[in-house]
Parts: sequence; C-alpha cells; structure tokens
Amino acid sequence: MDFFNTLLLTLRLAGVTTVILLVLGIPIAYRLAYTRSFLKPVFEAMVSLPLVLPPTVIGFYLLIAFSPNSALGEWLQNNLDIRLVFTFEGLVLGSVIYSFPFMVQPLQSGFEHLPPHLAEASYTLGKSTWVTLWRVLLPNIRPALLSGIVLSFAHTVGEFGVVLMIGGNIPSVTRVASIAIYDEVEALNFAAANQYALTMVVLTFVFLVLFFRFNRRSQQWITR
Repeated sequence: MDFFNTLLLTLRLAGVTTVILLVLGIPIAYRLAYTRSFLKPVFEAMVSLPLVLPPTVIGFYLLIAFSPNSALGEWLQNNLDIRLVFTFEGLVLGSVIYSFPFMVQPLQSGFEHLPPHLAEASYTLGKSTWVTLWRVLLPNIRPALLSGIVLSFAHTVGEFGVVLMIGGNIPSVTRVASIAIYDEVEALNFAAANQYALTMVVLTFVFLVLFFRFNRRSQQWITR
C-alpha cells in the first residue's frame, strides 16, 4: 500500500507543479521573449538560477524562509493558517521554483523563433495582445509547449534535494519516489528500491514515447 501511495504522491506532485508552471510560465516566457529592457539579462539569470544551484541550496533557503521560527513562516501560520514546511504544499512550492526554467526556457525559445509577421498580422486585424498570444502564437509553438510540459513533469518526478529539505520524509504526505528509493537503499532493501526505480523508468519511458509521438504530430500540423 505504501508503494502505491508513494507513486501516486509523486505523480500528483509532478502534475500539480506542471500545471502551475504552465500558468506562470507562458506570460513570463512571452514577456522575456519580446521585451527590449536592459534588465532582460537579469531576469533571464533569475529564471535560470535553479539550473546551476545545488538543489539542497534552494531547499535550505526555502526551509529557513518558511520555517515557523522565521518571521515569514510565523506570519503565514498565525495569520493565514498556512504551513509550508513538511507539507505537500511546501513540496509544490519548492518544485515550482526548482523546475521553473524547464518550463520558461523552451517557451521563450519557441516565441523567439516565431516569424514576426504572425503577431503583426494579428495586431493589424485589431486583435489584442492577449488574444494574439492565445489564438495565434501559442498554437504555433506547440512543440515548445510540449517540451516545457514534459521537461517540467519529468524534472519534478526526479527531484530529491529540494523535496527532502523542505518536505522531509513523511509517508503519504511528503515521501516521494526519489526519497523512497534512497531510504530503501540505505536500509539495504534493494528489492524494494528496484521496485520503485523500475516503475519510474517504465512510467517515464512511456511518457516520453507519448511526448515524441504528439510532438511529431504537432510539427506536422504546423508545417501544413
């Protein structure tokens, strides 16, 4: 039972994180792709920071920031009844921050490689920026959109350092598959570790096959 609960929690975390990243990543990637601000490199560096920082560094600062002993953590708990340390919500927050560049960068690249005349034609027809984004630009970057979704989902599934630091290892609450594998190896229970690991390999492989299949169809649709 614990095995299935851990897998379901892992997939749930990856799914929720990917949806949040999609909602946040589209407007941010759009803004980064088309802005001419001299601060653009600064914002791009902030987005890319989780790529180069050790996961434990991010997890450590999240743990410090949202601990009930910190000013922010105490205020959230006392005024909003929100506790982020050692909770599923804390896992989601850490995962969103850690996987952020895996959603934003593919989308930004997709926007930047679109021909300028697509947006210009839409504006000429009187369409707003919002309508142009959702009706014209996004349908033409389907491969980039799918890449962002797959990379974010897969990256979240494989997280270890961030989720361990902010979530700990609470069964059915914060114990995801990567932590379970580590625990089983430490306990020299290699059969259980292999069960987790092999299941994740199979699920990830199937997910990637479906991604490449849909991505190929999307590219064919765009070139028509």
